[in-house]
Parts: sequence; C-alpha cells; structure tokens
Amino acid sequence: MRRSPDPIQQTLAEAMVSSSLPLLLLLLLTPGVASAAPADGCPTRCGDVDIPYPFGIGPECSFDAGFALTCNETLKKPFFYNIEVHNFSLADGQARMISDLSWQCYNSSDKTLRALQWSMNLINSPYRFSDVHNKFLVIGCNTLAYIKGSENTNGYTAYTSGCRSQCSDKADLNDDSCSGIGCCQTSVPKDYNYYEIQFEQNLSISGFPELNPCSFAGLVEANSFKFQKSFILTDELKDNGSAPFVLDWAIGNQTCEEAKLKKTSYACISENSVCVDSANGPGYLCNCSIGYQGNPYLREPHGCRDIDECVTNNPCSGGSACHNLPGTYNCLCPPGEHHDDYSNRCMPKEELPLAAKVAIGASSSLAFVLLCSMCICLLYERRKLIKARKRYFREHGGRLLLEEIRGREGHALFKIFTSEELEKATNKYDKNRILGQGGYGTVYKGILEDSRVVAIKKPKSIDDSQNKEFGKEMIILSQINHKNIVKLLGCCLEVQVPMLVYEFVPNRTLYHLIHENNNTSLVPLDTRLRIAYESADALAYLHSSASPPIIHGDVKTSNILLGEDYTAKVSDFGASKLVPKDEDQFATLVQGTCGYLDPEYLLTCQLTEKSDVYSFGVVLLELLTSKKAVYFEGAQEERSLASSFILAMKENRLLEVLDVQVKNEGDAELIQEISQLAKQCLSISGEERPTMKQVADELDQLRKYKQHPWIPSNPEEIENLLGEPLDDHGMYTSTSISSTAGKRMALDIESGR
Repeated sequence: MRRSPDPIQQTLAEAMVSSSLPLLLLLLLTPGVASAAPADGCPTRCGDVDIPYPFGIGPECSFDAGFALTCNETLKKPFFYNIEVHNFSLADGQARMISDLSWQCYNSSDKTLRALQWSMNLINSPYRFSDVHNKFLVIGCNTLAYIKGSENTNGYTAYTSGCRSQCSDKADLNDDSCSGIGCCQTSVPKDYNYYEIQFEQNLSISGFPELNPCSFAGLVEANSFKFQKSFILTDELKDNGSAPFVLDWAIGNQTCEEAKLKKTSYACISENSVCVDSANGPGYLCNCSIGYQGNPYLREPHGCRDIDECVTNNPCSGGSACHNLPGTYNCLCPPGEHHDDYSNRCMPKEELPLAAKVAIGASSSLAFVLLCSMCICLLYERRKLIKARKRYFREHGGRLLLEEIRGREGHALFKIFTSEELEKATNKYDKNRILGQGGYGTVYKGILEDSRVVAIKKPKSIDDSQNKEFGKEMIILSQINHKNIVKLLGCCLEVQVPMLVYEFVPNRTLYHLIHENNNTSLVPLDTRLRIAYESADALAYLHSSASPPIIHGDVKTSNILLGEDYTAKVSDFGASKLVPKDEDQFATLVQGTCGYLDPEYLLTCQLTEKSDVYSFGVVLLELLTSKKAVYFEGAQEERSLASSFILAMKENRLLEVLDVQVKNEGDAELIQEISQLAKQCLSISGEERPTMKQVADELDQLRKYKQHPWIPSNPEEIENLLGEPLDDHGMYTSTSISSTAGKRMALDIESGR
C-alpha cells in the first residue's frame, strides 16, 4: 500500500511460520458535524488529483470527517489516512485508491516464513469495497489465501472466501490469465467494509521455491490489474507490490426519502440536483439533473450548471438554429417551416392544396360543399394524427433519447422505429402473429424489412407520470448485455403507449416446457439445473451489474424463454417501471402472477431485489416438481406449490412431491441441497433470503457437483478447511454455503478455480 510518512498503525511480522502476524490498518472514524459547504480558500487539487467537495483537504474543507483527506506536500499526492488516493467520481460515487499487496515468502535455507499481511477496516466510514469492480486476487505457486470479513454479534465471521493458485512449470504460465495456474481470483460481496487476508502457511512451505518462494494476495480492481508471468519469475511484486482498488462511497446511512426530511443535513443542495440511493450499502448520492453538469453538493453558482448543448455539440441540423433552454434546447426553423424531431431537419408547413381552396370558394352546390367538407375532415384527421405522433414522441422523451443514441458508439444496435414500420412488420397486428397475451399487453411476431424476426410488445397502458422518464429507461435497458437476457432492440414512441422490440426467441417458454409438454418427464435433471442457473445468473446481473440496478418484478416460468439448446432467456425485465398505478389494472396484474408474489410485497406494496428471489424460488420448485405455482389436487382443491412443498419438507415427504425424472436422476443429497436452497428463497422475511448472486453461485456449484459426483465426502475435512460448523439446516452460518457446496468449495480451492 502506498503510504504517507505518518501511517495510522502497521505491524510487520517476520518470523517462523508458527508466529506470523497480520498487518492491521485501522480506519476508525468518529462521526462529525456535516458541513453544508467548504470553507473559503480550501484547495481543490493535490498534485494532479482533483479534490471535489464533499471531499476536502482537512475536516474544515470536507462534508464531514469521513471525507477528509491529507495532501502530502513532498509526494504531491492526496491520502485518506495512509492510503494513496488516485481519483474520485461524483456521478458514480466511487473513489480509486492504491493498496500494497500482502505477501509471504519462504526461506528454504533457514526454514523461516516471512510475511506482511494487510487488513483494512472501513467500519463507521462512508466507504464500501466495490463488489462490481474489485476481485480478491492470489498469486503464487501452491498458494492458498483467504479474505475474511469482520465478526458478527454471534462471534462468527460474516464472510470468508478464498482461492488456491498452483504451478509447477513456468511453461504453464500465461499473461492475462488468472484461472488457477499462477493466479486465481474470486468475487467479494456487497456492503463489505472490512477485510483481512490470511495465507495457508503449510502449503507455502511445501510449494515450488525453484519458481518463486513468495506468495501475494490482495483486493484489486479487476480491470486494471492484469496478471503477468513475470510476477512469478521475478521479484517484481515483492519490490513494488501495489495495485489499485475501488471504493463505493455514500452520504450518511439514510435513504433519499429519509434524508430529504432533514433539510439542515441534506447534502444535495444544488437547485438542479437529484438524489440517488446507494447501490452498495446504506446512504445516498447526489447527481446533477439531466441537462446539467457540475457539483451537486455545492450551491449555485458552483453547483450544477446548465449544459449549453448548442455550444458543446450543436444538435440541430437540416437548416434549423439551436436555441439553448434551461436543462434542454430547442431547434428553431425559418418562417413557414417547422422542425421535425424524428429527421432533425426543417420541413415546410403543411397547408391545404390550392385546388381545394379554389373549389371551396367557387362551389355553390350542396354536393360539392359536402365533398369539400369530407376532404377537409380527412386532412384535419391526418394533420391531427401527425401532431399526435409528434406530441407522443416528445412526451415519451424521444428527443433526448435520439440525442443520447447519436452520442453513443454502436448506437445502430438500438433503433427508434416508426409506427408504420411496426404495423408492416406485424401485418397490421394480425391475430395469427400473436405470440402471447397477458395483463400487461400483447406480444406479436414481427418480420422487419431486413428479414430479421423480432418480438414486438404492445402494452395496454402506461402511467402518465413515467412518460418523461421513458426515454431514459430505454437507454438503460438497451445497454443490458447478457447471454441469458432477451436483448432490447428498439422501441416506437409515436403511439400513445410506447411499443418495445425484442430479439425473437424460438422455443417458447419454460412454462410450456414444464406444464404443456407431454414429455416433461424426459427433461433431464442436468437441463433443469442449467436453466435454473442461467435464469438466476441473469437476475443477479440485473440486480448487481446493471446501472442502475433493475428489479424484474414479475419472475415466473412464462417470462423465461428458451432459445437454442434450451438456453434460458429472461424476458420482461424492468417491466415494473411501466406497471400502471391505478388499482383496477394493478389488481389484474396481481391475479396474473398469483403464486409467485412475495408475501412482504402484499404488505408493503414495495418491490425489492428479495421479491425476485422469492419468485425465483417458486420457479425452482416448478423445475423440481413439474407442478404449477398454483395447482389443483383431489376434488379441484386449489393448492399453493410453495406452501405445499415447504410442508412436505417439514413432514419428511419430499419424495412425494418431486418429479419422477428428478427422483430417478438425482441422488438424495443433491436433491436435499436444491430443496434447501428453494426453501431459503421462499423465506417469509426478505432479510432471511439469499441474494440472487448467492443463489446463482450455489446453483453453479450444484451443477458442477451433478456433473462430477466424485467430490470427497469426509465432512470433518471440509469443516476443518472452511473453519465453519453446520447449523440446523445443514448450511454454513457465516457463508450461506450448504454442506455439499462446502465440499465442492474445498475441491474448487484444490483445483485453482
């Protein structure tokens, strides 16, 4: 770690293996009084690094003590305590800093083990380690290292993970490859503000000193730190072993709604700023409104300032002149012309033909008057339709959406379609082109002019309050790129309710495969597990990797499409943003998804990420039992699959509800693990449910276990390796990894996953 001359606290232990001590970095912050603005004369740069408020050099120049920095005048670099700061991002709420790598070296001549092991404590600070940008990295030959979180109130470690790196021949080493040979890596969780690193000493002693007797580990920014085989073959890392890592930061520990109630401490003080809840732990961030840029934490004239689009990129063309407005702009045309938003050019104003005017004035017969009246009515309706299309285009944010698309690379991948193009693609919305219908709307099969086959969704209605945000949501949804998520190709904004255009997925839905396929019993357990994992991985991507995070809101088997080789494709993501607010239409949607609804949602009417987890738990049960979410049993008695499955587990009748194919293919332990995972997803309390990332990781491990049933079965060895006992449910209390998954973790560490 790059340190200033006055570090907070550090301990270097160079001793025998039995007495190696960690290096502790304690960042214990005392809450202070928040400052509404920096004091006069506060520096805004240290060396080459900008220091934007709420950060500042010293507590009098920062929002509070947690954002205070020091500027080392000798090195000309800013430091947060003894951590070198590289840069800040106000919009993303991130800070990029530099950290030393922990290391451990074995001296075969005197048989001593020298080590420098770092830990970092950000508890009571505004920082969290970024789960999106950071990875825990281990470098060495025959090296096993762990990263551990702080202990919870019960005395158990809240989080433990690790990986094993091994190598015996330098010819096996490859640059930019970190898959277990010389280098391994693993992810870290959300809301994570403490870690300590530990090496497995016995492995380092029995390693391959002829290649490199030293091992290295650290939390690093995955995209910036690339493995090089020189790290193993030279002393490069020991001489200068440091790497960047990313911290997410936020203001306070309140949500935006709570913070706005306290005007004196509310940080978003710029008149043109908006509040955004933190995506990693508690707190909130401030951003400038659309059309503004600057610092949302400062008052005008230093806060968010209007962007003069006419100067920066001159968006108006086709003979129009740009006129800047607060937060936006307008394109003005010469007299007798109007600006067409879609083509971004000036067009002649439409008027009645001269012949029609002469005929209207000259004709005196009733028949001719009637004929002219009909012509006038047709022209009026046509102009009315044109004006309506332009109005809808503006109301749905079409102008800003077009500008955003033009300013992005690869914008041709997302297209704004005209209503005529979609009408032609669906053969005027022919009933034979209908792929599906529901409470939300109708989906048609469409064929575009370039012969591409697409799915066109025509919703029934949209909440008026969401019109202005629709274009912004389209930009967010169009950037989602995941192999198990249906790709959004474009939209049509010229209609009252915007239509969406998606990629076409040929093999219908998971609902059809399970419930309407006469050969359901022939669906192998491998295929069911793979579909479950791919769907969970897609939902985890929406929750964790999308920016901002997206809650699906309607997870069910009919919203999981099946592509080639039955590859899962999650559809209707982000639909909750478009759900109508009036109670009658909402009740229709609730009836349409009965059996999947989160019990907490029925009480709070608020969708959360854990709502998707509950609904996915029901999907997992359908894959295990081949029963519908709500099914009939006996004399048309309606039963809930979730409640009946949990009751069967409680009464040890699990085999009675499982599908025949599942019972025939899966061993008892694997089925029990899947059932326990589904039970956790269906917990009444959302806090007791795992995250979708944890569900996806667990299903991935269970899938590998099904493919490789030769995993070791000695529970005592597994418990010694992981250092965690099993609770009453057969789960590791500190890591939420099941007993079988724990065995697999041991295997994966050995193989350098």
